[in-house]
Amino acid sequence: MNENSAKMGFNATWSMAVGGMVGGGIFSVLGVIIHTAGQWAWLSFVMAGIIALISAHSYSELSLKYRKSGGSFTFLNEINHEGLAGSLAWVLILGYVLTISVYAFTFGHYVAHVFHWGSWFPRVLAFSIIAVLVLVNLRGVSGSSRLEIITVWGKLFVLLGLSLFGLFQWAPDQLVAGISPRPWHTAIVGAATIFMAYEGFQLLSYDYEDIKNPQRNLPRATLTAVIAVIAVYVLVTFGATMLVGAQTLVEQEEVALSIAGKQALGTTGLILVTIAAAFSTASAINATLFSTGRLMEGVAKKKDLPNFLAKENTANIPYYAILIIGGFGALLAVIGSLSALVDAASLIFLITFGSVNFIAFQQKVKYRWFSLGGTLGCLIAIVLSSYVQFRENPIPLILIIVLILLALIGRPYILKRMK
Repeated sequence: MNENSAKMGFNATWSMAVGGMVGGGIFSVLGVIIHTAGQWAWLSFVMAGIIALISAHSYSELSLKYRKSGGSFTFLNEINHEGLAGSLAWVLILGYVLTISVYAFTFGHYVAHVFHWGSWFPRVLAFSIIAVLVLVNLRGVSGSSRLEIITVWGKLFVLLGLSLFGLFQWAPDQLVAGISPRPWHTAIVGAATIFMAYEGFQLLSYDYEDIKNPQRNLPRATLTAVIAVIAVYVLVTFGATMLVGAQTLVEQEEVALSIAGKQALGTTGLILVTIAAAFSTASAINATLFSTGRLMEGVAKKKDLPNFLAKENTANIPYYAILIIGGFGALLAVIGSLSALVDAASLIFLITFGSVNFIAFQQKVKYRWFSLGGTLGCLIAIVLSSYVQFRENPIPLILIIVLILLALIGRPYILKRMK
């Protein structure tokens, strides 16, 4: 097989970015954001999306500048901050493991909602979907990207159909049905606390060598994917709220869109949304496993992780890295708390995106002042997110601070012991 034919074209690249975002986005956080921002939930998605779009520009420009996979790890190494690069990579890998566990948790709850087989069933499903997708990823790039294209277009079809059905029944009172109206500025707080909904586009920066004609396809796929996801989130927020009202989405936040689907089309709608949720979360797990495996491989080659994590199988996939990521993600999905996992992961990505935006500004990429604006936006979101977490549930915040300090201070000692 021609080596270039096994790489991802524009469609697969775009699908990988959308799959990474939507899978952990609207299915997981819709009820949460309505609880925070009420009738301004759509604005929260727009605000967070603008920061994500600027960050996507920074990631793309830096990837093209250095022509290497690795994302923020590579960027920091290229500007001679090797120690900081290693520390940030450790934190990022933890963030992706947390993210995979959230996707699997969401997959389990949406699918189990149809069967009502007990509280244990969602956990079994969460573990099983990670196990299946680990095997898919171990087969190679072509199998992984083909799955991504199929699942992304399937879920977008269902989500847009549900949105249009709700919008045709336009009833503005539903935006605050059963809840107190929120002031507009709650949208800012909401944007800061659900930033994980846009985690995913940066995965492409780890796949630079796996993309056909990256100079053309990478920026086009990344930026259009973020814009498309912003539009989908806004449409689904309005459409689902028109169908069942704000209070129902808040009370049933773990399966909010299943409730909306059932209201729209009865059992048929419930099944369609469940299938879309399964496709969505599965594609997000798939994209995150694939790209994080590449990240771990690159970090291991730089001696910031054990060497065995850089070993590849006959399909050129870092199999030990994929197995470890999947194993820990499955464990957290079985024993973890959804809200705690989401809070911790969101903060990690805000810190990372802010760092990349600042690097892009320093390196004078095209439209560098946008990157500076992205840096400031991430900084504001970090402060707001930390404040909300400290006030409502400080444990994830304390944990993430401890882990960051461990990565910054304890990494050299840990690596020495490993060697």
